[in-house]
Amino acid sequence: MMALSTNTDWRYGVLEDAVTKGSSNISHGKIKEDDGPYPVFGAKGYIQNISFYQQENDYIAIIKDGAGIGRVSVHPAKSSVLATMQYLLPKEGFDLRFIKYFLESLDFEEYRTGSTIPHIYFKDYKSAPFPLISVPEQKRIVAILDQAFADIEQARAKTEQNLKNARELFESYLQQVFSQRGEGWGFYKLSELCNLISGQHIDAKNYNNEQRGIGYLTGPSDFGVINPTVTKWTEHPKRTAIKGDILITVKGSGVGKVNIMSAGELAISRQLMAVRPTNAVGDLLYWFLSMQFDYFQSLANGAAIPGISRHDVLDLKLSIPLSGDQQELVDRISQFNLETVDLERIYTDKLSSLDELKKSILQKAFSGELTKTLEVDTNKGAVA
Repeated sequence: MMALSTNTDWRYGVLEDAVTKGSSNISHGKIKEDDGPYPVFGAKGYIQNISFYQQENDYIAIIKDGAGIGRVSVHPAKSSVLATMQYLLPKEGFDLRFIKYFLESLDFEEYRTGSTIPHIYFKDYKSAPFPLISVPEQKRIVAILDQAFADIEQARAKTEQNLKNARELFESYLQQVFSQRGEGWGFYKLSELCNLISGQHIDAKNYNNEQRGIGYLTGPSDFGVINPTVTKWTEHPKRTAIKGDILITVKGSGVGKVNIMSAGELAISRQLMAVRPTNAVGDLLYWFLSMQFDYFQSLANGAAIPGISRHDVLDLKLSIPLSGDQQELVDRISQFNLETVDLERIYTDKLSSLDELKKSILQKAFSGELTKTLEVDTNKGAVA
């Protein structure tokens, strides 16, 4: 386990010196019919109001069971949390938000137990080295962290917006491409440009994980960014897709997701259909279908099992150039997509850098390395 570096000018105790743990016995089922003025919170935030509360004062809660273990939050007086969370109550002489920041500096994966449902236990992290410094010094560090993280969040918001803008610009370009009219362009139903192969279900006893037979795609869980990945195989294929087919999800929550076949031949389940180009360049149809996700989702909404029909796919209309110009158009789209992906990678890397910067600042804060002022260069993602 990696130990927190410490400042030799500070006196250190352990986390248990600063907080008392508390437990909740509240579940969704117990409070479903309750109502009142007091809020209850869960791992994802506010749940509902109830007629009682468990904590008289402001407190910290930490997710101890399930997804998100180790995530901490501050909650107001006269409120409660669900039993999947634990109360951490500041002792006298310790600032609540200083403790919260300290907890955020810990790597709770080091304390994780359980494989199916992860857990963390206070007994495992209560001995983490904790600085025993004066309340004014705690508040000074909190103020520095507040300002630093406000700057980081501002940089994050700008970067996330830039990331969104990059993808929307590409989608806008595709919309423009497939709405063109004029000489050398034709307006077609998709049924005039392809064959559509509906997948069929294969019983569990007839597929395997030992790579016997040909690959079997069961749904969008097998999809990658562009091409699918095989995780199951079958010696009893029913319907297959071949290299160059566009796979489209037609059942379940992933309706409208598309991939393009790069393998020679794979069996496909009833969750999928394969669009097999006959009178158009396949990549052109792939880019067109990639634009239809929201439309297909709107058709599927409201059904007990979301789904779209063959007609929903085949009746789509698009404008494309005559065959001689299609590959040139595909090349232009592909180049624009590559530039977009490169731009997205830059912004994604910057988001990762901002996350690392936050971790670094927290590490410095609790090893006594913070200066009285901390300026965050949001352009470079570095501490000045």
